[in-house]
Amino acid sequence: MTNKEILSLKETFSKEGSVELIETHISWVILTEEFAYKFKKPIRNSFLNYSKPIRREFYCEQELELNSRYSDIYLDVVAVYKKGDSVQLNKGDEVIDFGVKMLKMNPDFRMDIMLRKDQVSPKDMINLANKIAAFHQNAEVVSPCFSPREMSQQFNDIYMIKSFLYKEIGLEAEEQINEAILESNYFVNGNVSLFQNRVEFGFIRDLHGDLHAKNIFLYKDPVIFDCIEFNDNFRQIDVLSEIAFMCMDLEANGKEDLSNDFLTTYLESFPAMSNLGEEQLFVYYKSYRANVRAKVNALQAKQAAPREKKQFLKEVTKYLNMMTKYKDQFSKSTSQKTKDVISNQSHFLYVPAY
Repeated sequence: MTNKEILSLKETFSKEGSVELIETHISWVILTEEFAYKFKKPIRNSFLNYSKPIRREFYCEQELELNSRYSDIYLDVVAVYKKGDSVQLNKGDEVIDFGVKMLKMNPDFRMDIMLRKDQVSPKDMINLANKIAAFHQNAEVVSPCFSPREMSQQFNDIYMIKSFLYKEIGLEAEEQINEAILESNYFVNGNVSLFQNRVEFGFIRDLHGDLHAKNIFLYKDPVIFDCIEFNDNFRQIDVLSEIAFMCMDLEANGKEDLSNDFLTTYLESFPAMSNLGEEQLFVYYKSYRANVRAKVNALQAKQAAPREKKQFLKEVTKYLNMMTKYKDQFSKSTSQKTKDVISNQSHFLYVPAY
């Protein structure tokens, strides 16, 4: 669908009651009084391809199937029809797109909103950690051949927004990205056996892939939604990478105590981290997850109106600082070396994944 068509669909829904349209960098969500409808934007970039309707239909089916593993709010894949000048979900002249139909949740229970209101308790974290640990323990084990190049490429993809951030934020953002990329390369190439052991011990599993506060409703039984369906490599990951996202997000919101509660409970249920090397790997993953949030906010800033753009860039700065903080923890032995070589190794900073 185009922007014009999604607005037409919103107008069709509004005839039946109150409607809200939410936009992200890769999708639109229409909220009615009872349901939520998610539609994928017709875009293609380095990590996803929604460019054609047939692809969007396929990934809607994937989203329904994968999210149903731990949530019952996903209901169906719906077709979008063009009828004259209007767009609707009922039968029309031709199918132009597809979407996912879900039950609408109470936004007051969305975890990021509750965090801002200081409404999240240690008990909430215990419930959430136990649910995630149980899901992880039963998730499908995958055994990919570990590739240092592919691991580095995932971290280094932030390079794609470096020039934009240099223009919008300044030199500090560029330097943070350069240093983090080099430190990531050193860490990955220096710990190949550690990454390989994680594969051999069965810690790489088919998980959620985007586990942060905006994708959780903290009911008595937490509701987890919106896993990554568009790229298996982003979802079939180390369990430490998954929980690192959750812990990083809590710490980015100033909730280190809740992060500790979550991690302690999770490890009691599923002891997936047991030595110093794995503790360093966990910190590396927290840096990577902060990297991802910085990139996502930068992509949203590119699409946003001036007032919203300013807020997205503020979030970018926050997550770049988090990425740098964690980078300094996992890279103490090479941080000075990195500073010494950045000026003459800039051509090694990034190798495109596609």
